[in-house]
Amino acid sequence: MTIQKVSLVNEERLLRDFLELAKLNGPSGKEQRIADYLVPRLEAMGFSIRFDEAHRQFDGECGNLVAYWEGTDPSVRPMFFSTHMDTVLPTEGLKPEIRDGIIYSDGTTILGADDRAALAAYLEAVQSIQEAGMPCGPIELILTVNEQRGLTGSRHMDYSLIQSKEGYVFDSSGDVGQIILQGPFSSKIYVELNGKSSHIGLNPEEGINAFLIAADVLKQLPLGKISEDTLANIGMIQGGELSSIIPGQVELIGEVRSFTEQGLVDQLNAMKETAERVAQEHGGTANVRFEKKYLGFHVGQETTLGQNAVQAAEDIQVDYYLTRTLGGADTNVLNENGLTCITLGNGFRNIHTFHEHISVQNLINTGIYTVSLIRSWYQTHRNPGAASN
Repeated sequence: MTIQKVSLVNEERLLRDFLELAKLNGPSGKEQRIADYLVPRLEAMGFSIRFDEAHRQFDGECGNLVAYWEGTDPSVRPMFFSTHMDTVLPTEGLKPEIRDGIIYSDGTTILGADDRAALAAYLEAVQSIQEAGMPCGPIELILTVNEQRGLTGSRHMDYSLIQSKEGYVFDSSGDVGQIILQGPFSSKIYVELNGKSSHIGLNPEEGINAFLIAADVLKQLPLGKISEDTLANIGMIQGGELSSIIPGQVELIGEVRSFTEQGLVDQLNAMKETAERVAQEHGGTANVRFEKKYLGFHVGQETTLGQNAVQAAEDIQVDYYLTRTLGGADTNVLNENGLTCITLGNGFRNIHTFHEHISVQNLINTGIYTVSLIRSWYQTHRNPGAASN
């Protein structure tokens, strides 16, 4: 990966801001400290700040933060950048360490690069643009809460607060230059398997062990990589009462992801049919239900967003590549609610573990690429006759 020699950002300040943000404990639903850090910084840069009431849906500390700055040319179509303010685990007492150009925690907490890296980069990009006097159109920041617990903040977002319609979400483990144009449809699946409870010492012959039904179901379910487009998984098993009781019920919980809605439906139905058939063979029953997680998205390379992402990467000489992912992000929910956006890589690794890390170079490149995206967007849209997608 290469970036032009003349940096578009203050690299030392960006690194310092990231380390400060990483030290702020802000797990899902407890993001107030992060908001308290961001608001004065954003207001000092001229952003107007609004919070919604999403947190009331899950007893959180604060809602989603929507910040809007009109830029130097308010007539230009606004663009947004989005990411989440929460981390997956508490980072109380986090001690970041830099070794050989890589930022780690000390191994006793996660690092929170997912996604404090994007937050720091957005702050630095806008501040650098303002200090350089670079012309730009309006910029909006959509900073969500409770993302790690199933994209909950964006699900309950008050979308009437948002003025822009197109934007980018830096929230992927790929190096800067990864441009994700397609994300999956996803649903959870709940498989309740019913046998018959009985006491092992008194009437064992009357029992139908639901665990044995579950074992056969798991052996016969189509799981893992179903095709290039579809994945399926069972990730939780719940059931049993006492060691002396033959279990009469067990629940399997999993999810399916597919790049196509039909692929999602077909896989869910295949799992349902397998569970029902196997349960019946054991003299039991299966109750299967599906729960939508999020819809897929597919933004074409030829769109304004796709072209701008490529142009901005070329402008700073970053090695870019267009791809798709079966990972979910706020990008899915934002697209579902009428905002067109794509996910970009910012290079964190081993997320959700104490081995999480990010290179200093990827952090800096995220800031530089953000500046380039804003600059390229303005150059494309400053003319009244510019095409729109």
